[in-house]
Amino acid sequence: MATKKEYTYKPDHAVPPGDSVAEILESVSMTQKELANRMGRPLKTINEIVKGKTAITADTALQLERVLGTPAGFWINLERNYREALARKKDEEHLKTQLAWLKQFPVRAMLKRGWLTASGGLDQLQEILRFFGVASPDQWRQRWTAAGVVYRKSMLFESDPGAVAAWLRQGELVGQRIQCQPFDAGRFREALRAIRGLTMQPPQTFHPEMTKLCAASGVAIAFVRELPKVRVSGATRWVSPVKALIQLSLRYKSDDQLWFSFFHEAGHVLLHGKREVFINDGDGQDTKESEASKFAADMLVPPQALQRFLAADKITGESVRACAASIGIAPGIVVGRLQYEGVVSHNQHNHLKKWFAWPAQASKAA
Repeated sequence: MATKKEYTYKPDHAVPPGDSVAEILESVSMTQKELANRMGRPLKTINEIVKGKTAITADTALQLERVLGTPAGFWINLERNYREALARKKDEEHLKTQLAWLKQFPVRAMLKRGWLTASGGLDQLQEILRFFGVASPDQWRQRWTAAGVVYRKSMLFESDPGAVAAWLRQGELVGQRIQCQPFDAGRFREALRAIRGLTMQPPQTFHPEMTKLCAASGVAIAFVRELPKVRVSGATRWVSPVKALIQLSLRYKSDDQLWFSFFHEAGHVLLHGKREVFINDGDGQDTKESEASKFAADMLVPPQALQRFLAADKITGESVRACAASIGIAPGIVVGRLQYEGVVSHNQHNHLKKWFAWPAQASKAA
C-alpha cells in the first residue's frame, strides 16, 4: 500500500522512529498487526519498533518502504539520528560529572589566544576534548599524565600538567599544518648552518626562511606563545618516524635566548632518540640536556673563536661587534654567551641584544 503523504528526513532534531511509524499507521488506518502481516514480521517486533525498543535495520527500512511508501533512506537516517541523539545525551550526562577537570587548564589564556571559544561549562569541556583530540578526561589522563608517558620526565610537567599539555598540544596543531619532507640528518645540519646566518635578520625575514629550511629537512618549527605558569622555552619531539617538531615559546624575548633555545632543541633532534620528548624548562641537568646545550653553544659561538676573544685585554661593545662579525652571528648572541660564562655581568652590553615581542595580530595564531 502506498500513501501520497511525503516524509522528509530532518537532521536538526531527533525523532524517535517508532513515533513516525505509529503516525503513518494512524494516517492510513493500519494496525500494527496488519503491518506485521504485510512485512512478514512478528507482531512483537513491530510493537518493539514502535516503542523504540528495537532499532530499524536496513532490511526493516526496505520493508517499510514497500509497505508504507516511505523511502528506506528516511527510516535509516531517522534511526541513525535518533540513536546518535541518545548517545550524545548519555555522553553529556556523564561529562557533566567531569566539569571539575577543567580547573587544571588556563582556559582564560586559551580563550584570549583563540585556542578555545566556549566560555564555560559543558561546551567548554567538550571543546577542550576536541582541542586535545581525545574522547574523554580519562583518555586525556592516559595520553598525557599516566605513569610511563614521556612528558612526565619534566619536573615542570609534573607540577602543572594541564598548562604544559595545552602549550605542547598547540604546538602539535601548528606543526600539523607544516608540510615537511622526510627527515634527513645531513640536510638538517646544512639547514642549521644556513639558519645560523639568519640570526642577524629581523623576525619577518628569519621566521619564514628558517621554517622553510627546516621543513625541507623533515623538521617542523612551531612558535607558540607561553601560557601562564608554563616556564618553558622550547620542546622537541617526533610526531612521526620521519617528522620532528621543535616548539619555541620566545620566553625570554632576547635574541641570544631565542637562538640558543632553537639550537638546543635542534641538538636533541640530531643527537637523541625519536621516542623521547624534551621539555626545556631551564631545570634540565641530565646528560642529554647537557649534550644539547653544548651543541647549541658550540654551533653559535665556536670554542676556538670564543677562546681567541677571551684572550683579549678588554671586552668592549666594539670588540663584541667585531667578534660577532668575524664569526657571522648576531652580537647579542655573543653577549649572552659571555654573560653565561661569567666573563661580563648580566647587565653589561645588553644594548647589543635584539628584543622580540609577539605581534598583536599573531596572538590568536599561536
